[in-house]
Amino acid sequence: MAGESDYGAFTEKFIIQPSSSPDQELPLKGLTFAVKDILDMEGYVTGFGNPDWARTHSAATTTAPAVLAMLSGGATCMGRTVMDEMAYSINGENKHYGTPKNICSPDRLPGGSSSGSAVAVAGMLVDFSLGTDTGGSVRVPASYCGILGFRPCHGVVSTTGVIPLAQSLDTVGWFARDADILNRVGRVLLQLPEVEPVKPTHITIAEDCFPLLSIPSHRVTSVLVKSVEKLFGGHIVKYACLGDYVKDNVPTLKHFKGDRLENQEYNVAPLAALSSAYRRLERSEFKNNHGEWVNTIKPDLGPGISERVWAAVRSTDENLDVCHSVKTELHAALTALLGVSIPLGTYDNLPVSVSLLAKHGSDGFLLNLVETLYGTLREQIDIAQELSY
Repeated sequence: MAGESDYGAFTEKFIIQPSSSPDQELPLKGLTFAVKDILDMEGYVTGFGNPDWARTHSAATTTAPAVLAMLSGGATCMGRTVMDEMAYSINGENKHYGTPKNICSPDRLPGGSSSGSAVAVAGMLVDFSLGTDTGGSVRVPASYCGILGFRPCHGVVSTTGVIPLAQSLDTVGWFARDADILNRVGRVLLQLPEVEPVKPTHITIAEDCFPLLSIPSHRVTSVLVKSVEKLFGGHIVKYACLGDYVKDNVPTLKHFKGDRLENQEYNVAPLAALSSAYRRLERSEFKNNHGEWVNTIKPDLGPGISERVWAAVRSTDENLDVCHSVKTELHAALTALLGVSIPLGTYDNLPVSVSLLAKHGSDGFLLNLVETLYGTLREQIDIAQELSY
């Protein structure tokens, strides 16, 4: 069980040594990692964040390929981490195993559903960790805990041996405290060769999204833009309204447009409609995956999670073809289905982060870009914090 000494990050601690010879020079040699309680590990029950799930399921007979890749790469596994129950939340709370402590902001939640994996890295208990990201479950806790979190392109990292939430959206992601380790882990998981970083031809700022921040938007944009200018030149920085682009290129979103979305002050209407379409798809796939188990076992679930799970199980969503059309159109329009959350220091003692997106298939490019930018970003963060803007 989780304890004070590990900030409540772990459900279970154990050590699994690398599967390679200690004499081999491997990319992850000497590093330690933790695994979200959603990935199978041979001989251990995958708990899915809930004791009733663990009670009604047997120990795994195989280990998820993503975990095996880390062990083969030379890393040592230190245990399994707390997660939001059934991965169906991004808050970072767990009724049964406790809420992992947010090291970066102790009076706030750590974010979820990969909460324990984020806290294990932020608390320096491990060098990196594995999580899953369906609708932000790596990127959100990474931003809340002030660390790096990477969501790869859908389908490029095997989800075999991972309990599904919604297969159309599920990915295996990872956390690290520095860009070098983030890149090294990614290259093992993605089976990428070492290549020289490629200079970006343009970096676009979604200027309609940053005004939604609860802090001055220039606190984020200035750090990023000045770093890009220093390394690559200001001519590659562009500005665009992401909402307008999505609206023009994802016509099926009209089915999700309504007054409830239009009248909300703190959103970009086309992106809110997009979120609605994705939530419907997620809810339907969750019901198909786990509805029978929920109805049969009637698990003890925490507040918030319980209402969400039962709403999904009782839902009667139709026209899911429309949701898949939205996904297809968005993929064609943006090809931006991978992303990384990068910490940008703090503002009023709260963590600040920015997410970068790149087109589908550009995982290696994005990992290299983050590593290239990281040192300059840290310089600009120090300047911004010293000037208090």
